[in-house]
Amino acid sequence: MARTAAVAVAVLGPLLWGCGLALQGGMLYPRESPSRERKELGGLWSFRADFSDSRRQGFEEQWYQRPLRELGPTLDMPVPSSFNDVTQDRWLRGFIGWVWYEREAALPQRWTQDLRTRVVLRIGSAHYYAIVWVNGVHVAEHEGGHLPFEVDISKLVQVGPLESCRITIAINNTLTPNTLPPGTILYKTDTSKYPKGYFVQDTNFDFFNYAGLHRPVLLYTTPTTYIDDITVTTGVDQDNGLVNYQASVQGSARFELAVRLLDAEGQVVAHHTGAQGQLQVPSAHLWWPYLMHSYPAYLYSLEVRLTAQTAAGPVSDFYTLPVGIRTVAVTNSQFLINGKPFYFHGVNKHEDADIRGKGFDWPLLVKDFNLLRWLGANAFRTSHYPYAEEVMQLCDRYGIVVIDESPGVGIVLAESFGNVSLHHHLEVMEELVRRDKNHPAVVMWSVANEPASFLKPAGYYFKTLIAHTKALDPYRPVTYVTNSNYAVDLGAPYVDVICVNSYYSWYHDYGHLEVIPLQLTTQFEQWYSTYQKPIIQSEYGAETIAGFHQDPPLMFTEEYQRRLLEQYHLVLDQKRREYVVGELIWNFADFMTDQSPQRAMGNKKGIFTRQRQPKGAAFILRERYWRIANETKHLPSVVKAQCLGNSLFTL
Repeated sequence: MARTAAVAVAVLGPLLWGCGLALQGGMLYPRESPSRERKELGGLWSFRADFSDSRRQGFEEQWYQRPLRELGPTLDMPVPSSFNDVTQDRWLRGFIGWVWYEREAALPQRWTQDLRTRVVLRIGSAHYYAIVWVNGVHVAEHEGGHLPFEVDISKLVQVGPLESCRITIAINNTLTPNTLPPGTILYKTDTSKYPKGYFVQDTNFDFFNYAGLHRPVLLYTTPTTYIDDITVTTGVDQDNGLVNYQASVQGSARFELAVRLLDAEGQVVAHHTGAQGQLQVPSAHLWWPYLMHSYPAYLYSLEVRLTAQTAAGPVSDFYTLPVGIRTVAVTNSQFLINGKPFYFHGVNKHEDADIRGKGFDWPLLVKDFNLLRWLGANAFRTSHYPYAEEVMQLCDRYGIVVIDESPGVGIVLAESFGNVSLHHHLEVMEELVRRDKNHPAVVMWSVANEPASFLKPAGYYFKTLIAHTKALDPYRPVTYVTNSNYAVDLGAPYVDVICVNSYYSWYHDYGHLEVIPLQLTTQFEQWYSTYQKPIIQSEYGAETIAGFHQDPPLMFTEEYQRRLLEQYHLVLDQKRREYVVGELIWNFADFMTDQSPQRAMGNKKGIFTRQRQPKGAAFILRERYWRIANETKHLPSVVKAQCLGNSLFTL
């Protein structure tokens, strides 16, 4: 949820188009083109945490008015990264409150002198509440720690003009009952046990509340009349691909748009003019998931060229959007991509790694995708928040199917189901859909994860939330994830696919692996008999400390994790031939959590360590996923080269 002052940004609101609602107000990824430039602001920023009792010293002394270094001691802080694990300061690691970032950005002369150039500051993610100043002028605020926001700063940097600008960002990571995810601040008032004013952050989710500037911060330019947004939906009519587009323009009412669709070889296969239309692609190459086609993840390029007449003369803008032509549909027992049954065999992930926390890192991301392909995984869920835009782009390129999840995890407090929380949740879903609506890899929106379903307001809350998301994007199914063992969950009647998390023989019936088949079968049959909707086993697993071994298997050993997976797989192999349409292991890799007696340096349910080294379970899943891919009969022979020596079966 963005708020601006002094400098305005595009307004978000629904626009009726076709059979559904399209979002108005763009959040196009900043791509360079003949009319657009971008300047990365990664690297070292000046950093200071406000350790004052009130956490308000920075505002009282107006730290944004002067360089931070002139007001007190600062640290070098890498961006993007979480600030928590970068230093040796234990107080900073668990800090709750306001932190301040600052960076001087040099500006190209043409940006500051050409008044036909629009300069935009874009922040990929600031967790959780952010306030932004440019040269001491308040320009924007944003609530929500996992989605980008931006602001036009042209008027500020073209006064002078300036050779540089000072960007100051204050970020507060406090979680309240109305944030996503929610949390509470607990004040410890017993002065015989705690210092005066002592407080802690309490949450109902199982991952560390990393904070900071987690994703790239950059400046980019457009002309003053520019392509603000593009919405694409695709379909298939016999052998023809259909690409429906709608583009919006800001800055002038007198413009022309020319649209071309290019194939992967750069050949024009369709063209059109106007702000909206349909492109028909004969003998179209469809976007297929990994391991489902000889050439998965086929992407076209939609080129949109704008020409406009303005008071300052003619203006042109150019933007290219990757497009995958594919369809998604759900029956009462199948999930279909391009009309063929698709079975999710993949993982849950976290944006989490040593030192960098949730900070975006290209080498780590590419390593993770290489591990996914080695594993034979074709899907993952963005547990428990939207991931970086660059992650979605790689999923498009590699054919990894995504369940795109909102940060609505741990909603269990009664006050978290009120109108304030609902309004914020609706805004977050709008921002998520607006950002990711054009990604072919995104096949489903997950609106919440493991929320309380026994509270009275929950029914209205989830019915409204799910209906709103379906109105924003009527072309993708909606799900949310439950951990309830009872077929009375208040959100289930309104979703398209039911996702169930269960940890049999882990959080209860400790060590008794023999009960898993009965309990898991009962779970599936109760859900399906009640709702007649396809089911995904969206989480299952066991805590495993790499290198711990015991036979017979005991909890926390690698043998126990493997045996638990095998018991789940017995039932999944039966039910996936009926109405279970997917299985996602918890978790891809070990990750950090708050300290507790139940967690030894974080959650150890990963099939890879936090350093991305395999445990024994990784090989169990690798064998299984490649076998499932082979059973579908879609696995092409050319994939043999991608298997990296996989000898599990003959292609």
